[in-house]
Amino acid sequence: MKAPAKPETLARPPLALSISSFVSSFDRFAVSPMLVLIAADLHVPLSGSVAAASGYYLAYGLTQPLWGLLSDRFGRVRVMRWALYGAAAAGAVSALMPALAALVVARVVTGACFGAIIPTGLTYVGDTVHSSVRQRALTDLMAAAALGTALATGLGGVVAGLVDWRVAFAVPAACALACALSLRSLPEPPRHEGAGGGVLRHLGVVLGHRWALLVFGLAFTEGAIMLGAMPFLATALQHTGLAAAVAGLAITAYGLGLWAFSKLVKHLSGRWPAPVLMVVGGAQLCAGFALVAVHVSVPVVVVTALLLGGGWSFLHSSLQTWATSIVPEARGTTIAFFACALFVGSAVASWAAGPLAEDGRYGLLFGLAAGAAIPLTAVAALTRRRYTALRTERPAPVPG
Repeated sequence: MKAPAKPETLARPPLALSISSFVSSFDRFAVSPMLVLIAADLHVPLSGSVAAASGYYLAYGLTQPLWGLLSDRFGRVRVMRWALYGAAAAGAVSALMPALAALVVARVVTGACFGAIIPTGLTYVGDTVHSSVRQRALTDLMAAAALGTALATGLGGVVAGLVDWRVAFAVPAACALACALSLRSLPEPPRHEGAGGGVLRHLGVVLGHRWALLVFGLAFTEGAIMLGAMPFLATALQHTGLAAAVAGLAITAYGLGLWAFSKLVKHLSGRWPAPVLMVVGGAQLCAGFALVAVHVSVPVVVVTALLLGGGWSFLHSSLQTWATSIVPEARGTTIAFFACALFVGSAVASWAAGPLAEDGRYGLLFGLAAGAAIPLTAVAALTRRRYTALRTERPAPVPG
């Protein structure tokens, strides 16, 4: 076993961590272009198959505090390995479920397990990469997840349309098992000084910090806008008569845009202040959803997906970098609540948007997302600027 990694000594995420993030992202996004096919195969309405996605996102989000507390208590690598073994088993079961209710239960468990990977990976980066270059390292991790997203949205629809949608659940399950085995050689970072005191202390420190609560609220709103509405891009194209494979390939532009723009963010971080990066990202989110609210077609959806990838790269990486620095003595718990807020927001929004999609009212659905991006961006940029000013005046912000 390798010696534990010293804190703030790495410049980029370890390869095994990036691959695990890739697999987690693939599994999360593979279902979007398959919702119509699942509904047809199981003889349920579209709003019923959406439950497999929203249930996954909800479990992914609600389990974040648990994973964060466990990672602060038992270690980052150990928790990721446990979770990957669970994801492998639940993903394999998902591929075998014959009815919607059973499928939803299996996907909920899968989402709960895969929910540990990216947030705990972010915490690992926070533990081992210096704050001056941390956003660059986080964008490397985001790039790996983006490739998983691109392949999931493209291949998920192709595999589901040409082979069977169940295969798209079985493949990431097998990959999760391989990742769990590969993480055995990843060194465990030491706990942050002052991280002791148990679960209740971690909860009290994080939930009593006003800046942490603000960032959690921003994450909830971002998840509702971005992750809640984006899965309906594929179903909107299928509503026009396109096959699932074609719709999935169009959404691949999101992952490609996320990968390309994450490289740009890596170059600009440290040169542009965080509020500026947030404004650029929020403007892309608003423009992307506004375009598809006006007209749904393959070219428009491709442009929208590219803009959403850029918006996520600029805005989300800035928010998650902020989250890694607020409560360093309970970083795992902080990142866990951040991710919890993000995915609970996405689950609530996707559930609320299901009836609109069922009625084909995609213009209204995407228009609401575009409008909500404006106040999100304004609040995020202004409060981040205020936080930086206070940090300059006072080295450590006062909790509470």
